[in-house]
Amino acid sequence: MKKILFISSTGGHLQEMLQLKELFNKYDFHIITEKTKSNMYLQDKYPKRVNYLIYGTKSNMLVYPFKLLANCFKSLYFYLKIKPKVIITTGAHTAGPMCCIGKIFGSKIIYIETFANIETKTVTGKIIYHFADLFIVQWKSMLKIYPKATYGGWIF
Repeated sequence: MKKILFISSTGGHLQEMLQLKELFNKYDFHIITEKTKSNMYLQDKYPKRVNYLIYGTKSNMLVYPFKLLANCFKSLYFYLKIKPKVIITTGAHTAGPMCCIGKIFGSKIIYIETFANIETKTVTGKIIYHFADLFIVQWKSMLKIYPKATYGGWIF
């Protein structure tokens, strides 16, 4: 059975990713997100299929680079442990390092640009757009700024 890694940062990105839960039954799946109180329930709901990265936002730019670097190393560890054939992500910053690592090691990358953006690119989208095997937007208007994307409609 094909191994699929679902990765996203916490909050809205995670809620978008969890809309794909019907795929969990079809594949050998694993979930990675940021460790926060609001999503610790995932360990109970999906035993032995969830790992956490360090929660970090850009609100504290003195600490953020160190958390990002630590998450890069953790992402490499998780990647080598899971060895996914496909990485599916709804973003944001937490997913960037994993997608880069996955691309280097030959995984297929599927990126779903957030529902929240109708006319502007996300930072993670700007980067992953250049190497994603499938880049999906949820708004037709986003095809103007991501011309090689695929319109997939709303995830909700």
